[in-house]
Amino acid sequence: MPSLEVPDIITTNVRWRWPSIHPEGRKFVLISAAIAIAFLFFIWDELGFVLVGVTIWVAAFFRDPIRTTPVGKDLIVAPADGLVTMITRVPPPSELGGADGLDAPLYTRVSIFMSVFDVHINRAPIAGEIKRVVYISGKFLNADLDKASEDNERQHFLVQSADGVRIGFTQIAGLVARRILAFAKPGDFVSAGHRIGLIRFGSRVDVFLPAGTAPTVALGQRSIAGETVLGRVGQDHAVTGVSQ
Repeated sequence: MPSLEVPDIITTNVRWRWPSIHPEGRKFVLISAAIAIAFLFFIWDELGFVLVGVTIWVAAFFRDPIRTTPVGKDLIVAPADGLVTMITRVPPPSELGGADGLDAPLYTRVSIFMSVFDVHINRAPIAGEIKRVVYISGKFLNADLDKASEDNERQHFLVQSADGVRIGFTQIAGLVARRILAFAKPGDFVSAGHRIGLIRFGSRVDVFLPAGTAPTVALGQRSIAGETVLGRVGQDHAVTGVSQ
């Protein structure tokens, strides 16, 4: 009886690693730790223990875990960790419009709300060239409100792939966010999942999917920056979800 040959299966062990703290957050961790130590040893130790907890939270807020981004030229990945709170059809922001920007009358906007417990490093949804980075000062309303897209402090990005696909996305400050940072500038080339910015202390990111592209996430779903696929360019089959 002939023997059955089983093909070799190559496996690699993937181990969990403690997330590093992003350089932008290290000074906040050091300041918080110094205040906590001062209270513990010189002022009021009971409050010092509370401040130790605050220091741990600040370190967790600025954590920068490694993400594994799926590869595919038609994939649009989530730029933010958080809860998908809105999916709606809207005109593009004026800062991203025009013949060389988002020129369709309506786009599907996927809004991802980041609580103060989520990772706040934002990542590029596709590979390509950063065409625009536009910062706008504004209010600090609850980022979960629809009008925050127009009233709050925000920063728009436009990235264009080698195939000419343009994706716009916007960092929006929230109630306690007080600074939006960009790590990329116009003319930079980024890969999908590349770190492009940071919002401090609670916020939202809006993604404008191109025409003919439906979201592959559902309301109430949690996204992971650089990993969750928000849509596939040119595929207009939307998904639905059940909260349970």
